[in-house]
Amino acid sequence: MKTLMSMIAAAGLISAPAFACDGKAALTTASKEITTIYASHHSTEMKDIVATADAAGFSTLLTAASAAGLAETLSSDGPFTVFAPTDEAFAKLGEDTITELLKPENKHKLADILKYHVVSGEVKAADLAGKRLGADSLNGTLLIDGTDGVTVNGTSVVKADVKASNGVIHVIDEVLMPAM
Repeated sequence: MKTLMSMIAAAGLISAPAFACDGKAALTTASKEITTIYASHHSTEMKDIVATADAAGFSTLLTAASAAGLAETLSSDGPFTVFAPTDEAFAKLGEDTITELLKPENKHKLADILKYHVVSGEVKAADLAGKRLGADSLNGTLLIDGTDGVTVNGTSVVKADVKASNGVIHVIDEVLMPAM
């Protein structure tokens, strides 16, 4: 797995609505990533989504975004909302699945998965509080539930409203899979 993560780190993200953690969600994702994101969120110089995710250690997501040809888009003006799976969330897919998705012949499939995590515009947690709604991602509709914390397609938002110069990142503990 370390070899895979190293390989993935050599490569470069996406956007979707923001949410507040409900306090019940177990922080199964890396505390280091969340702490780093929090620190970069409070830096004096605002970075774009890709640079913010890079500073936070989202190596698998950034490698996948680079392999899918999406890193440049996520560095553009935006605004975007990105539901960013942690490295641990990607690891749940299994090393074989990740390796297969990173192959050049699977670029389109990988891009479809990553686009499912990105919403045009900037949506903050406060915008979702007390609501249930559908949000159009770049590859399908996400079901957002902000009535008891925030979930996206049933996946917990473990850190919300990580500000970037071109949007916002919400950290999630699973990889969202679009209907294929």
